[in-house]
Amino acid sequence: MPQSADSPTLVDADAQALRGLLRHQASTVTVVTASGDPAVGFTATSFTSVSLDPPVVSFCLDLRSSSWPTVSRSRHVGVHLLGHHQQDLARTFATSGVDRFAAPTRWRVGPEGVPLIEDTLAWLLCRVVERVTVGDHAIVLAEPELLQQAVVGSPLLYHRGRYAGLAEYLEPPARRAA
Repeated sequence: MPQSADSPTLVDADAQALRGLLRHQASTVTVVTASGDPAVGFTATSFTSVSLDPPVVSFCLDLRSSSWPTVSRSRHVGVHLLGHHQQDLARTFATSGVDRFAAPTRWRVGPEGVPLIEDTLAWLLCRVVERVTVGDHAIVLAEPELLQQAVVGSPLLYHRGRYAGLAEYLEPPARRAA
Protein backbone atom coordinates (compact mmCIF):
# COMPACT_ATOMS: atom_id res chain seq x y z
CA MET A 1 0.00 0.00 0.00
CA PRO A 2 1.61 3.33 -1.00
CA GLN A 3 2.21 5.96 1.67
CA SER A 4 0.65 9.39 1.42
CA ALA A 5 2.80 12.49 1.88
CA ASP A 6 1.46 13.05 5.40
CA SER A 7 2.01 9.44 6.60
CA PRO A 8 4.70 8.76 9.19
CA THR A 9 8.00 7.54 7.79
CA LEU A 10 8.66 3.82 8.07
CA VAL A 11 11.89 2.95 9.87
CA ASP A 12 13.77 -0.26 10.56
CA ALA A 13 12.80 -1.85 13.86
CA ASP A 14 16.26 -1.68 15.43
CA ALA A 15 16.91 -1.40 19.19
CA GLN A 16 16.75 2.41 19.23
CA ALA A 17 13.52 2.59 17.22
CA LEU A 18 11.91 -0.14 19.33
CA ARG A 19 12.92 1.63 22.55
CA GLY A 20 11.27 4.81 21.25
CA LEU A 21 8.10 2.98 20.29
CA LEU A 22 7.87 1.23 23.67
CA ARG A 23 7.88 4.62 25.42
CA HIS A 24 4.26 4.91 24.19
CA GLN A 25 3.27 1.81 26.17
CA ALA A 26 2.21 2.41 29.77
CA SER A 27 3.45 -0.37 32.05
CA THR A 28 2.66 -1.36 35.61
CA VAL A 29 5.66 -0.85 37.89
CA THR A 30 6.70 -3.81 40.01
CA VAL A 31 9.61 -4.66 42.27
CA VAL A 32 10.87 -8.24 42.13
CA THR A 33 12.80 -9.60 45.13
CA ALA A 34 14.71 -12.80 45.81
CA SER A 35 16.51 -14.16 48.85
CA GLY A 36 20.27 -14.45 48.73
CA ASP A 37 23.43 -13.28 50.42
CA PRO A 38 22.62 -10.45 50.08
CA ALA A 39 18.96 -10.37 49.07
CA VAL A 40 18.30 -8.75 45.70
CA GLY A 41 15.53 -6.67 44.23
CA PHE A 42 14.93 -4.65 41.09
CA THR A 43 12.27 -2.52 39.46
CA ALA A 44 10.55 -4.17 36.50
CA THR A 45 7.92 -2.97 34.06
CA SER A 46 7.71 -6.29 32.21
CA PHE A 47 5.44 -8.16 34.65
CA THR A 48 2.47 -9.89 33.04
CA SER A 49 0.06 -12.77 33.45
CA VAL A 50 0.87 -15.68 31.16
CA SER A 51 -1.75 -18.27 32.10
CA LEU A 52 -4.62 -18.67 34.57
CA ASP A 53 -4.78 -22.48 34.30
CA PRO A 54 -2.28 -23.16 35.68
CA PRO A 55 -1.55 -19.72 37.13
CA VAL A 56 1.75 -18.46 35.66
CA VAL A 57 3.21 -14.96 35.55
CA SER A 58 6.38 -13.62 33.97
CA PHE A 59 8.89 -10.82 34.18
CA CYS A 60 12.09 -10.05 32.30
CA LEU A 61 15.55 -9.29 33.62
CA ASP A 62 18.73 -8.13 31.88
CA LEU A 63 21.39 -10.83 32.04
CA ARG A 64 23.95 -8.13 32.95
CA SER A 65 21.91 -7.01 35.97
CA SER A 66 23.51 -7.37 39.39
CA SER A 67 20.32 -9.21 40.44
CA TRP A 68 20.51 -11.84 37.71
CA PRO A 69 23.02 -14.24 39.37
CA THR A 70 20.74 -14.56 42.42
CA VAL A 71 17.49 -14.73 40.42
CA SER A 72 19.05 -17.34 38.11
CA ARG A 73 19.40 -19.67 41.12
CA SER A 74 16.30 -18.70 43.14
CA ARG A 75 13.49 -21.18 43.62
CA HIS A 76 11.10 -18.42 44.78
CA VAL A 77 10.68 -14.70 44.08
CA GLY A 78 8.42 -11.94 45.33
CA VAL A 79 6.62 -9.71 42.83
CA HIS A 80 5.27 -6.45 44.29
CA LEU A 81 2.80 -4.23 42.43
CA LEU A 82 3.55 -0.67 43.47
CA GLY A 83 1.04 2.03 44.26
CA HIS A 84 1.18 5.50 42.73
CA HIS A 85 2.58 6.84 46.02
CA GLN A 86 5.66 4.55 45.74
CA GLN A 87 7.68 6.38 43.09
CA ASP A 88 10.65 6.77 45.46
CA LEU A 89 10.63 3.03 46.15
CA ALA A 90 10.62 2.31 42.41
CA ARG A 91 13.58 4.66 41.94
CA THR A 92 15.48 3.02 44.81
CA PHE A 93 15.10 -0.46 43.31
CA ALA A 94 16.06 0.89 39.86
CA THR A 95 19.31 2.44 41.16
CA SER A 96 22.56 0.49 40.98
CA GLY A 97 25.08 0.49 43.79
CA VAL A 98 22.72 1.29 46.69
CA ASP A 99 21.38 -0.86 49.52
CA ARG A 100 17.84 -1.20 48.22
CA PHE A 101 16.63 -2.80 51.46
CA ALA A 102 17.96 -0.05 53.78
CA ALA A 103 15.61 2.50 55.37
CA PRO A 104 13.27 3.97 54.32
CA THR A 105 12.38 0.68 52.53
CA ARG A 106 10.02 -1.26 54.78
CA TRP A 107 10.17 -5.01 54.30
CA ARG A 108 10.16 -8.34 56.09
CA VAL A 109 11.34 -11.86 55.44
CA GLY A 110 8.41 -13.83 54.04
CA PRO A 111 7.82 -17.48 53.23
CA GLU A 112 10.75 -19.27 51.58
CA GLY A 113 12.98 -16.45 52.87
CA VAL A 114 11.80 -14.07 50.15
CA PRO A 115 11.92 -10.35 51.06
CA LEU A 116 8.39 -8.91 51.04
CA ILE A 117 7.99 -5.14 50.74
CA GLU A 118 5.38 -3.55 53.01
CA ASP A 119 2.46 -1.38 51.91
CA THR A 120 2.42 -2.31 48.22
CA LEU A 121 -0.84 -2.61 46.27
CA ALA A 122 -0.24 -6.34 46.09
CA TRP A 123 2.47 -8.96 46.29
CA LEU A 124 2.81 -12.48 45.01
CA LEU A 125 5.14 -15.16 46.31
CA CYS A 126 6.01 -17.20 43.24
CA ARG A 127 7.83 -20.46 42.57
CA VAL A 128 10.11 -20.12 39.54
CA VAL A 129 9.20 -22.77 36.97
CA GLU A 130 11.38 -21.79 34.03
CA ARG A 131 13.92 -19.26 32.80
CA VAL A 132 14.19 -18.61 29.07
CA THR A 133 17.15 -16.66 27.70
CA VAL A 134 16.26 -14.42 24.76
CA GLY A 135 18.93 -12.02 23.52
CA ASP A 136 20.31 -9.98 26.43
CA HIS A 137 17.41 -10.80 28.80
CA ALA A 138 15.89 -13.74 30.62
CA ILE A 139 12.16 -14.30 30.76
CA VAL A 140 11.34 -15.74 34.17
CA LEU A 141 8.15 -17.79 34.36
CA ALA A 142 6.78 -18.28 37.85
CA GLU A 143 3.78 -19.87 39.50
CA PRO A 144 2.08 -17.77 42.21
CA GLU A 145 1.75 -19.69 45.49
CA LEU A 146 0.59 -16.94 47.88
CA LEU A 147 -0.66 -13.41 47.36
CA GLN A 148 -1.86 -10.41 49.27
CA GLN A 149 -3.65 -7.37 47.87
CA ALA A 150 -4.86 -4.02 49.15
CA VAL A 151 -8.56 -3.23 49.07
CA VAL A 152 -8.05 0.10 47.26
CA GLY A 153 -5.26 2.01 45.61
CA SER A 154 -4.01 3.37 42.32
CA PRO A 155 -1.16 1.60 40.49
CA LEU A 156 2.16 3.18 39.65
CA LEU A 157 2.72 3.26 35.90
CA TYR A 158 5.76 3.96 33.75
CA HIS A 159 5.13 5.90 30.53
CA ARG A 160 7.36 7.98 28.26
CA GLY A 161 10.32 7.63 30.61
CA ARG A 162 8.46 8.82 33.72
CA TYR A 163 6.36 7.48 36.53
CA ALA A 164 2.67 8.24 36.16
CA GLY A 165 -0.72 7.39 37.60
CA LEU A 166 -4.26 7.16 36.38
CA ALA A 167 -5.61 10.71 36.44
CA GLU A 168 -9.18 9.54 36.04
CA TYR A 169 -8.85 6.87 38.73
CA LEU A 170 -11.42 7.22 41.48
CA GLU A 171 -11.51 5.26 44.68
CA PRO A 172 -14.69 3.19 44.96
CA PRO A 173 -17.39 4.93 46.99
CA ALA A 174 -17.51 4.00 50.65
CA ARG A 175 -20.17 1.45 51.50
CA ARG A 176 -23.08 2.71 53.55
CA ALA A 177 -24.24 0.79 56.56
CA ALA A 178 -27.59 -0.87 55.94
